[in-house]
Amino acid sequence: MDTVTMENALVVGTGLIGASAALALNARGVTVHLRDADPAAVRIASSLGAGTVEAPQERVDLAVVAVPPALVPGVLVGLQADGVARHYTDVASVKAGPQQEALALACDTARYVGGHPMAGRERSGPLAARPDLFVGCNWVLTPTPDTDTDTLNSGLELVALCGAVPVVMEAVAHDRAVGLVSHAPHVVASLVAALLERADERAVRLAGSGVRDLTRIAAADPGLWVDILGANALVVADLLEELSEGMDDAVAGLRAMAATDEDKRDSGARTVENLLRRGQSGRIRIPAKRGMLPEQYETVTVVIGDQPGELARLFTDASRVGVNVEDVRLEHSAGQSTGLVHLSVARDLMDVLVAELRNREWRQS
Repeated sequence: MDTVTMENALVVGTGLIGASAALALNARGVTVHLRDADPAAVRIASSLGAGTVEAPQERVDLAVVAVPPALVPGVLVGLQADGVARHYTDVASVKAGPQQEALALACDTARYVGGHPMAGRERSGPLAARPDLFVGCNWVLTPTPDTDTDTLNSGLELVALCGAVPVVMEAVAHDRAVGLVSHAPHVVASLVAALLERADERAVRLAGSGVRDLTRIAAADPGLWVDILGANALVVADLLEELSEGMDDAVAGLRAMAATDEDKRDSGARTVENLLRRGQSGRIRIPAKRGMLPEQYETVTVVIGDQPGELARLFTDASRVGVNVEDVRLEHSAGQSTGLVHLSVARDLMDVLVAELRNREWRQS
C-alpha cells in the first residue's frame, strides 16, 4: 500500500507475535496501546518499546488480537462490544474454527478480517519479539464474505507496515495449507527429535546441521503447539495418516534392501529411490524465503466500487480458480465511488484470473 493512514492501534496479547507486531507498528509511527492478561508480559513489551500500557482514550484504528486460537472469538466479541476499534483482526495460526465460533457469537464480521503472519521463532514471549520478524514473510488474510472493504484495507495496511507480503485466502483453504506446510511438519520434527531423547550420548554428539535443521522447530513451546494442533486437529491427522502410508513403503523398501535375494534388494532400492526422488521434486516447489522474483509476477488491475464487501468478493472470486493474490496495491480517493485494485499474481495464472474476472463481470483496467 502506498499511503499510510493508521494512526493508532490496540494489540491484545504481548507474546512473540503480538509484541513483534507492536514493535513494528511503533517503529512506523503508529501509537500502540498494549493489553495482556499477564501484567508482567505487557510491562516487558512496553519496556522494550512496543507501546504504552495506558488504555486508549478514544476508538483506535485497528485492534490486533494476538491470543491463542481458542481464545480469539471471545476476545474479539468482547472488544467489539466495548467499541474499542474501527476495525479488528487477529494473528491466530488457525482460521476456520475461530471464524465460525465468532459468527456463532454474533461477531460483527463486516469489521473483522482474520490474519495469520507466517513467521515465528523457537522462543516465545515478549523478550523474543523483534520489529523485523515479519519482513518478507507471507501474511495471510481471510476475509469473510461480508468483510467491509475498509476493514480489509486496514488489514492490508497492517501487513504493509510490518514489511510482510499479503496473501488473501479463504479460511478453510488456509487451514489445509498451514496443516501441510507448518502443523504436520512440526509433529514430524518432534517425532524425530524424540528419538534423540534416549539415544546414546555419543550418537547425539554426532548430530550435525542436517538433524539440527530437521528438528529446529521441535524446540518451540509444547503448550502453545497443543493449542495450535487442537484447533486444526483433523487436517493434521489426515496429513499424518497420508505420511504414514509413505513411511510404511519406506520401511518395506529398506527391509527389502537388506534381503539376501537380489531381486528383493533391487525392488527395495527402487522403492526407496522413488521416495527420495518424489521428496526432491516436492522440495523444489518450495519458493525462496523471500518469495518469487518480481519478474515471475503479473499485475491485473480491476475497477472496484466502494460497496461493503466488494474487495472480499474480488478475492473470493480469484480463489475459486485457485489463484492466490501475492500482493495488493489500492488506489482510491475520498469521495470517489470507485477505485483501482492492482493484484499481483503468478505469471502462469494471469490468464486464468483474467478469464474468471471477466466471467464474474468485473471491469478491468
